[in-house]
Amino acid sequence: MVHTAKTYSVEKVENGTILSPKGYQAGGMHCGLRYKKKDFGMLVSETPAAAAAVYTQSHFQAPPLKVTQESINDKGKLQAVAINSAIANACTGKQGLENAYQMRKMVAARFSLPEEYVAVASTGVIGEQLKMDEITKGCTSVEVSKQGAADFQKAILTTDTCEKSACYQVQIDGETVTIGGAAKGSGMIHPNMATMLGFITTDASVEQDVLQKALSSSIDQTFNQITVDGETSTNDMVLALANGRVQHQPLDENHPDWEGFQAALQKVCEDLAKQIAKDGEGATKLIEVNVAGAKTNQEAQIIAKKVVGSSLVKTAIYGLDANWGRIVGAIGHSDAQVNPEACDIYIEDQLVFSNGTPCQFSEEQASEDMSNDEVTIDIQLYEADGRGTAWGCDLTYDYVKINASYRT
Repeated sequence: MVHTAKTYSVEKVENGTILSPKGYQAGGMHCGLRYKKKDFGMLVSETPAAAAAVYTQSHFQAPPLKVTQESINDKGKLQAVAINSAIANACTGKQGLENAYQMRKMVAARFSLPEEYVAVASTGVIGEQLKMDEITKGCTSVEVSKQGAADFQKAILTTDTCEKSACYQVQIDGETVTIGGAAKGSGMIHPNMATMLGFITTDASVEQDVLQKALSSSIDQTFNQITVDGETSTNDMVLALANGRVQHQPLDENHPDWEGFQAALQKVCEDLAKQIAKDGEGATKLIEVNVAGAKTNQEAQIIAKKVVGSSLVKTAIYGLDANWGRIVGAIGHSDAQVNPEACDIYIEDQLVFSNGTPCQFSEEQASEDMSNDEVTIDIQLYEADGRGTAWGCDLTYDYVKINASYRT
């Protein structure tokens, strides 16, 4: 039976976290991989949860991703996720893979779970083996509770300057379904899935294959539309769990509330993605690029991401320079079709370029507008109805300082 669509309302939960949905616990601790900051986190569902994930497209996928893929592919369910920061366990060969399996095995034993119900993730320096005594301490000692969201969020960070969380609710069959998330990421961000990890929980009832489609669709328009530095990491992953603790008819694309669930999931992903982009290494502002009038949505997304990823655009915005020529340059060598005689560019509310020629505008006002924490660039192409948005950050001196000494 095919249901007719109906209106829905997605509500943001202020101060909501990855533990706002029913049936989840988490925690974080300092196990010794870092000097003193928390470096080991754990997320646990009270019951087996449908699991979906999207992984980095890097050819050098790290061992934890391979182990997690194996777990999810076994039964499509997870009940625990262990994450360490400081060491990525990437490019570590057979020993690195064995360590990832050992990490999974210890967590499974601790919670009396099948090993295939456990996922693992790592983030940090590439090429170093995990310190297994410290990992063992984390796997066996970290405490989880309904109050552990902040500790979990801290434990997964690397060069991030702040924790990242989001939470939204939507009505499904008259019941309140909650979707929460936490993420880390600051540098090596250019997802084709980037060093970025995202974890999403929901108490909705949805099968694994349906959740996978919903997650993949949301990521294409959110996490895959952010860039900090054009670099894609070996360890990137977004993982979603749905434990079905809210009693409603199982969700699928024919459910009358499906669009509401998809919209809420996408809002969580977008919220987290924008927080990552804003917290780019050394960044002082978030840049949002909106493209309208492209031939397709895909082409609009390509153009938006090309502009927001341009080093010249990013440095101009850092310098408060309304250099529309750099935006034109980025649009011009994108892989989308553009008519240069039918293109308008706005920086904030000022039209700076139209129909192939520059416009008169106030450089002083433009610089003042660009001094805000968030800067918006709007591009109108007049080709068709395609729309797309991408997010990034400015490029500053501090980005070089942070990455010049990352391993020291």
